[in-house]
Amino acid sequence: MVNFTIEQLREMMDRRENIRNMSVIAHVDHGKTTLSDSLIQKAGIIAEKVAGDARYMSTRDDEQLRGITIKSSSISLHFTVEDKEILPKDSSSADFLINMIDSPGHVEFSAEVTAALRVTDGAIVVIDCVEGVCVQTETVLRQALIERVKPVLFVNKMDRLILELKADKEDAYQTLRKSIESVNLIISTHNDASMSTSNKDMILSPEKGTSLRIRPNAMGIHTGSICTVLFEQIWSA
Repeated sequence: MVNFTIEQLREMMDRRENIRNMSVIAHVDHGKTTLSDSLIQKAGIIAEKVAGDARYMSTRDDEQLRGITIKSSSISLHFTVEDKEILPKDSSSADFLINMIDSPGHVEFSAEVTAALRVTDGAIVVIDCVEGVCVQTETVLRQALIERVKPVLFVNKMDRLILELKADKEDAYQTLRKSIESVNLIISTHNDASMSTSNKDMILSPEKGTSLRIRPNAMGIHTGSICTVLFEQIWSA
């Protein structure tokens, strides 16, 4: 059941300090659209049992038929921050309006990614934990940096480490570390004198509890997140 009304969204549109615009970007098949499904399901727009299969943001018939994203599509969601201690200082309430854009992952549709980034405040960079940073991951990440959009890394498909690679704890940790360091390398080597935020401020830091989210499965079947506390402790050791 939808957990917000049109009237609530309209009211929040008048509170600019509580509006967030974000893009979901990634290499093809790393889980952008299915991640979007899970977020939409959390808002009560679609049922949990169809999250991941519905491809709600794939609004064109050819997108549903081919199972890919061709055009960027957007949706407005309502989110309430339960922990009042983490509320931004300039926020007027715990209710936020989230405008989310799901963008394509194929290199042929890079213009759609650029258009999406130009109207957003931040970007969720989704990567497959096994495949790591791929060619299009680097492309869209650099596009975000060029547009001065701060990225947040989202490590997806953690179940592949266990089910496919049969990785033990050390191998899983090293795989995650390699992915994060690959993203940090791209960020640290990007030079743009006009950026208001320094590259150092954008570097992903798990030990600070920022810019990192780990999720078990991209298909919307397991919608929880693996606790990153142990990973952060090992990383900072």
